Amino acid sequence: MEPPGEKPGEAEALIITPQLLKSHSGEFALDSILLLKLRGLGVVDLGCLGECLNLEWLDLSGNALTHLGPLASLHQLAVLNVSNNRLTGLEPLAACENLQSLNAAGNLLTNPGQLQCLAGLQGLEHLRLRDPLARLSNPLCVNPSYWAAVRELLPGLKVIDGERVSGRGSELYQLCRDLDSSLRSSTSLGPRAIEVQPWVEPGYWESWPIRSSSILEEACRQFQDTLQECLDLDRQASDSLAQAQQALSPAKTTSSFVF
Repeated sequence: MEPPGEKPGEAEALIITPQLLKSHSGEFALDSILLLKLRGLGVVDLGCLGECLNLEWLDLSGNALTHLGPLASLHQLAVLNVSNNRLTGLEPLAACENLQSLNAAGNLLTNPGQLQCLAGLQGLEHLRLRDPLARLSNPLCVNPSYWAAVRELLPGLKVIDGERVSGRGSELYQLCRDLDSSLRSSTSLGPRAIEVQPWVEPGYWESWPIRSSSILEEACRQFQDTLQECLDLDRQASDSLAQAQQALSPAKTTSSFVF
């Protein structure tokens, strides 16, 4: 879904000024601002935002931005949220070498090539171009192959649109994507649905019959011997601890008082 035609507070058409930055951050000097939240203010021009040279976290979501030029000087920026704006390009972000997380859902990006400017950002791991819960997207997300194209263009990404694509937990997301793809292909065949096949062979979940095997019996015997040995060691350890505790405890002596 494309961003709404009207942004919150758009009537004010705000331009970012030093006074606005100081009032929202509580800092007196612009280069002292590390975290800044300017969500839904109707900002149309980033103004002097590029003077916040030490800015690390920035939220510009829900405004009416069409370009990000001043952000090119924010070399310390690590987290950026520009969702729900009117951006048609992200080129200035190529200079933000410390950028790790970018949310650009709900803008006007039309093809994966517009993300080429992000290819040099070695630390970029999280990218969001679509947010179903917030009903935000980009025109390029309409293409079913956009997800694979983004992965190929930016192989260093670990999370795309909230789904982990590499590292721990990525297997689950891949399984879900495979299932979705399978369901889409089956429904595209027409009204005659294909017959659902079981995931495993018949009898897979049935218990195996008891078989007489000398190898199995020997394994069971060794397991019982090992278990008994563990129990004996546990008992010995408990006895040793009890003896040590008794030896270390102060001797009980009776005091006699002479009056």
